[in-house]
Amino acid sequence: MMTVFPDLALAAGRHEPLGASVRDGGVNFAVFSAHATRVELCLYDEAGSVELMRYALDGPVDGIWSGFLPGATAGQLYGLRAHGPHAPREGHRFNAGKLLLDPYAREIVGEFRNLPEDHGYPFGHPDGPFALDARDNGPTALKARVAAPLAGPGPRASAPRHASRDVVLYEVHVKGFSMRHPGIPEVLRGSYAALAHPAAIAHFKRLGVTTLSLLPVQFAVDEPHLFGTGLRNYWGYNTLGFFAPDPRLASVAVRHDPTAVAAEFRDMVQALHEAGLEVVLDVVYNHTPEGNEWGPTLSLRGLDQKSYYRLQADDPARMENLTACGNTVNVEHPRVTQLVLDSLRFWVGEMGVDGFRFDLAPVLGRTGRGHDPGSPFYTALRQDPLLSQVHLIAEPWDIGPDGYQLGRFPGRFMEWNDKFRDTARGFWLGHGPDGSAIGRDDFARRFAASGDVFRTGGAAGTTAQRSPLASVNFLAVHDGFTLADLVSHSRKHNDANGEDNRDGRDNELCGNFGIEGPTDDPVIRAARERARRAMLATLLLSQGTPMLYSGDEFGNGQGGNNNAYCQDNEIGWLDWPNADDALIAFTAGLAQLRRAHPLLRHARWFDATDEALDAAGAGTPATLRWFHPDGRELRAPDWRDGGVPALTAVLCDDHERLLLIANPGAASLRFALPADGTWHLLLDSSGELAPAPLGGREVVAPSRSLLLCVASAAAPSSP
Repeated sequence: MMTVFPDLALAAGRHEPLGASVRDGGVNFAVFSAHATRVELCLYDEAGSVELMRYALDGPVDGIWSGFLPGATAGQLYGLRAHGPHAPREGHRFNAGKLLLDPYAREIVGEFRNLPEDHGYPFGHPDGPFALDARDNGPTALKARVAAPLAGPGPRASAPRHASRDVVLYEVHVKGFSMRHPGIPEVLRGSYAALAHPAAIAHFKRLGVTTLSLLPVQFAVDEPHLFGTGLRNYWGYNTLGFFAPDPRLASVAVRHDPTAVAAEFRDMVQALHEAGLEVVLDVVYNHTPEGNEWGPTLSLRGLDQKSYYRLQADDPARMENLTACGNTVNVEHPRVTQLVLDSLRFWVGEMGVDGFRFDLAPVLGRTGRGHDPGSPFYTALRQDPLLSQVHLIAEPWDIGPDGYQLGRFPGRFMEWNDKFRDTARGFWLGHGPDGSAIGRDDFARRFAASGDVFRTGGAAGTTAQRSPLASVNFLAVHDGFTLADLVSHSRKHNDANGEDNRDGRDNELCGNFGIEGPTDDPVIRAARERARRAMLATLLLSQGTPMLYSGDEFGNGQGGNNNAYCQDNEIGWLDWPNADDALIAFTAGLAQLRRAHPLLRHARWFDATDEALDAAGAGTPATLRWFHPDGRELRAPDWRDGGVPALTAVLCDDHERLLLIANPGAASLRFALPADGTWHLLLDSSGELAPAPLGGREVVAPSRSLLLCVASAAAPSSP
């Protein structure tokens, strides 16, 4: 056993900031643990295999343990050991034999291998996780490395700020985007640098997206069940280092050096900003890789499990699992709220990003009363002078009680709207989630930004109106079928994941149009193509904030795998060699139409009275009216009349009128045009009709098509 060095060499430290900070000719260390009886700082050699020194930190002061080490410099490897009660039945799992990763580590070295000694209990012991394994895992554990202060101007200096109504999101995996891209040098493929390569930027600009929503980039590790399978957590939803970019997503030349990895990430953000593109991060603060009570002891569990995690009220030996990942981070605790907020500030202030998409976001707002839109975390987030300025996007569900919280997030939050996804798919596939047809009423609600969900929101009892832009509309995302697969398959095909096709969402809304998977049948191929283009048109022409899933713009598929989280291979990578350039051009054209016509991205609810508008001389409120194909305005019996749910929408304000015609049927259909005015066809999603003035009083809409028309300048302002 090594000698414990006296703590005379360690001076009194500051209690803030938490983590390791280079200052005044040394390094300050500070860490939170409310229940530890002693916390030790352990210094390691450059290889991370030999413990050189061990110091007892001073504390606790308000739960903070701290110390200042004169002469220490950036690059020093270290870990933490926490002493305290090993009382699993009371929620405490302190074990000084386990080296712990600093939750505030800016740089992380080593590789997590899920060794037996990484667990706080001996494998095979009859008492299971109640037993104590005191073996020292220090030589093989992950280590933090003291980071030097970031030099030079940060990428925030050049950050664009797109108006909310102009935002078009693009969800993308850093590695998967470029691994097969022929225009990006092979040495860069799969990296942060590749995402900022001129060939990548040219695609984003051509496509007309404004904001990249990156799948997780924070330091992540693989789940235990993947070890030995040849698979890995490719998506990255298993975050351990909340302040460190994942080296697996850096270019080969630098991924061994955490300092260089951070620099490459910042350079990526800088380049994207200079091209006018925003960067949003998908962040996972709802759970950690420590899993349930059978999981490893890596960081938070060993520092203070009872503070950092939610434990079952009737059995503190067990973790509360509101995430389906084994544990739930206790964001209600003030110090855990601080951890999350400090991490977010780091990524905005020092790494330059423009916002966040919060995975399983209701976890972050859960209190003893359930999900609370007025929770301390949401309140602090909205009041923060830095974070209140960036995009905040919620995945509005977890698996806990009342876990579905769509429409109930406060303030400027945008929310992933799965109701839009299912309605848009079902309308064009011809069947909804339960097999019945999607009615006109469902389509109209989702097209108009789901006012039934978002028009009011926030804390219970308030009447604060939210913007239509709060609805993040999407057809497909990383979790589920790609757009190409959802029109080519009637069931999931996840066998490559090694879980006997049990993983992934069952009964996902999809349809193969008669044959499962690829086919040469020209009729089926044409039907699939029409449905896909009509869905893309619905996405980009609807009210709300659209989000494309990367690859959907050119027909990327995953062979019917709707849960490719572990497929770091050609299943999960974008299939650039077979990209459909015509579909890219079509999608880019839709985005251009959206930019050209403000009525397609209206920031206020249609037909809402607003005295402020009139007082400002802004004219009358915009209107949205719905019509039957025969030309009559829809009345209550028409919304679900049992036939083909075709319909027409007329959008109107003081500046222009737009006409949207939707024919989801398998046959062409006649639509009456509004009798007053002349209409010009801008778009036929099927491609049968070319843009041109429409003569006469009707138009024949091709099967499975969405048409967009604009009234001539001389046309009256009302239909």
